[in-house]
Parts: sequence; C-alpha cells; structure tokens
Amino acid sequence: MGALAITDAEFNQFRRFIFEATGISMANGKQALVSGRLARRVAHLQMSSYGEYLNLLGSGKDQAEQQVAVDLLTTNETYFFREPRHFDALRKAAAEPCAGPFRVWSAACSSGEEAYSIAMTLSDVLAERSWELLGSDISSRVLARARRGHYPLERIDRLPPTYLKRFCLKGQGQHEGTMLVERQLRQRVQFLQVNLNQPLPPVGMFDVIFLRNVMIYFSLETKRQVVERVLAQLKPGGYLYVGHSETLNEISQAVRPVAPSIYRKP
Repeated sequence: MGALAITDAEFNQFRRFIFEATGISMANGKQALVSGRLARRVAHLQMSSYGEYLNLLGSGKDQAEQQVAVDLLTTNETYFFREPRHFDALRKAAAEPCAGPFRVWSAACSSGEEAYSIAMTLSDVLAERSWELLGSDISSRVLARARRGHYPLERIDRLPPTYLKRFCLKGQGQHEGTMLVERQLRQRVQFLQVNLNQPLPPVGMFDVIFLRNVMIYFSLETKRQVVERVLAQLKPGGYLYVGHSETLNEISQAVRPVAPSIYRKP
C-alpha cells in the first residue's frame, strides 16, 4: 500500500487547525512535512484519508486527539547551552541583589535541554541562595521527555565538562550512549503545559524569562499578543532573552534592548 496522499485542501485545513490551536503560522509548501508526521497516526486510527482525521479534530469531541495532533505538528529543536552568551548573561543577572527566590521561566522549553542548562547555571552560581525554575511547552509529548531528563550523548556537545560530571549520570549497560540529569537537579525544575497563545495560568513573576526561537513561527500580531502576555509576568528590572535571529522591533516597547537578543524591563 502506497503512502497516503494529502490534498491541498486538507493541507490548508491543517494549517488553519494549528494556527487556531497554537498561533503557529505554517508556511506554504509543507505538505510533505504534515503528511510525514501524521501518516502513522491516521493509519493507527484506521482512517482512509486525512480528511477523515480532520473531521475528528474539527468535531471538538476528542480533545486528547487534538493534543496528539498538536504534538505531532509542532517542531521541537533544542540542545544544551544553546546561544552561550545568554547563559553568561544569566550568571550576571543571578548575581544581582534579589528579594526572595530568583525565578526563571523557560517559556518554550521543548524536551528540557534549555531548562536543565538554566538549572545547572543557577545551581552553580547561586549555591545556597533560593531559586525556582519553570519550564513550559505546548507539547505534552516533549514535556514527558523533559521530566525524564534522559538524553542521547550526541545532544550534549556544548555542555561544559564540569557540569556534565557534576550534574549528569552516564548510562551503563542497556543505557550506554545516553546520560541522565541527576535526580536532585531534576526535582528542582517544575514542568508545566502552557499554550502561549492563550491566557496564561497563574505562574507568578520572574526575574528572567527565556522566550527563544518560538516567535519565528508566529504572525506579527500573534507575536505582539504572546510577548505582551509573557512580559506581564516579568518583574521590573527583569530580563527577557529571545532567539539570536529574533527581535522585538515593532512588537513591544515595554522592554529595552541591553545586548543582542537581550531585553530589560524598566
């Protein structure tokens, strides 16, 4: 049996579905990506077309299946200590005087590498000082991986050797070729499913927020709404980090640039 073909009309319906669910604008010409990610799911449900699957999603009767579709269609690419200058800036920010625990939010944490990179940095810099870390993502699938903290060794190229030795356990036997973030550090990170395109749950206020490499998928208006929502949770004097290819020009005047891709709230 050949691969299930996706029509242009079906593809456009999936584009509308993912935009309405997440705010992500899917570019033209991504039919192969959509069919490649959904073909196995459609076959598992014993459906004969993508249109049949769309009818299930559009009925609103199966929210669990809607989450499965979101998980499959959203892109999650990350690795440890991505954009190292942000972690240099984090070390400096954490050293500044702070009332109460130092709080950081990894707002699109994917499978957890960013959150654990932050946790290692805070544990190193703050020692006995109190700190809290929230990692969030729209995908329940990648959050499950994040909570496990178990990664193939090829994902850790940029992880400092001292941190690897201090915070990670090398897999043995059947787990050879992998590493596990040690339990004490894992327990310090709270992971929560959050859709940045909807009103936020009560997450509290933060000293630093990482909102990196997620706005590239949004329209200009969606970017403005997401950034406004996120910045409402940033303390005065707090820092927002965005991806190196992202900017808040034309998006927000609520923060001021202090370095490339780093902003501060007055």
